[in-house]
Amino acid sequence: MKVHVDQDRCCGAGQCVLIAPEVFDQRDEDGIVTLLDPSPAAQEHAATREAAAVCPAAAITIDDDE
Repeated sequence: MKVHVDQDRCCGAGQCVLIAPEVFDQRDEDGIVTLLDPSPAAQEHAATREAAAVCPAAAITIDDDE
């Protein structure tokens, strides 16, 4: 699994951080997503997929081929 975030699309809702705090964080100054782990461990996959699914800005994409 390879995770990508588009900070330009992020609206700072923070759902990703609540769901997968090991993978995502937010910048203090504006709440925009930051990616802590672009290749999360297997135990983080389900939460990472859920975070991508609930992102209101569709700023998180997952590539399973990598």
